[in-house]
Amino acid sequence: MMSATTEIAPGYWRPPSRLAAPAAMAFPAVGFLVVFLVIPALTLLSYSVLVQSPTGEIGLPLTLNNFQRLLGSPTYRGILFNTVFIAGCSTVFAILLAYPLAMTVAYGRPLLSRLTMVAVVAPLVVSVIVRSYGWQLLLGNGPAGVVNFVLSSVGLPPFVKILNSKWAVVVASVHVYLPLLVLPLAASLGRIPPNLIEAARMLGAPSWRAFFGITLPLSYPGLLAGATVVFTLTAGSFITPQMLGGTDGMVLGVLLEQQVNTVYDWPMSAAIATLMVAIALTVHFITHRVMNARPTR
Repeated sequence: MMSATTEIAPGYWRPPSRLAAPAAMAFPAVGFLVVFLVIPALTLLSYSVLVQSPTGEIGLPLTLNNFQRLLGSPTYRGILFNTVFIAGCSTVFAILLAYPLAMTVAYGRPLLSRLTMVAVVAPLVVSVIVRSYGWQLLLGNGPAGVVNFVLSSVGLPPFVKILNSKWAVVVASVHVYLPLLVLPLAASLGRIPPNLIEAARMLGAPSWRAFFGITLPLSYPGLLAGATVVFTLTAGSFITPQMLGGTDGMVLGVLLEQQVNTVYDWPMSAAIATLMVAIALTVHFITHRVMNARPTR
């Protein structure tokens, strides 16, 4: 008698014994994400559409009043605009500063490249609070501010008066998050074949045209990844705006802290946090679409 054997194409089915080991290895990570990410996110979203009683209890009925208050109030809309404006300006200025630093790291002489890398990474070992306090001392509006003191020492008027404003938050945010843009950008620049730039220069292209025609397009992956990180972290920051922004530099993170610790309005706090998450997800979605829309060469 002939025994018929059935061949199963690989990748379509696995015996249970072969699935047990991968499932067992993935279970701790999946369980961790479910407990500490999925459940808190769903709880946050549910709080944003509930109401809080005068006694502090949170429950039904479902409502969108929290989002209507957040998006309908001119004050809250101004804070939302401040958040996006500060994050956008910080990202633009970080890009302008990151390219020279990243190109030095990728193309510079070995000693200069290492020194630049150390200078870029070194601030990461210092707390954000310490760095923000340092900028508070530097940008002080009065003669006690370091910058104004130096200007007065050389006979110039102390005209630097940006502390407690959105521009102070932009300056400090660029300093805080610049390394997170330089590192992926330097990695992308390091993967660009040097002969492409040399060929463009040999064909008569000036440096600026070689940069915009070759270096910039080929470094988009690192640029978009770093810019997304800088924008989302700046939009969700709290410490730097709290220490440097004042009322002019109020952002959603500071408003969220006030709603939680001062007003004790948990549904409104959840709505603010949900909006912050929505902003971050929107930025990630846009950059993902931009990357997928780039033509492959």
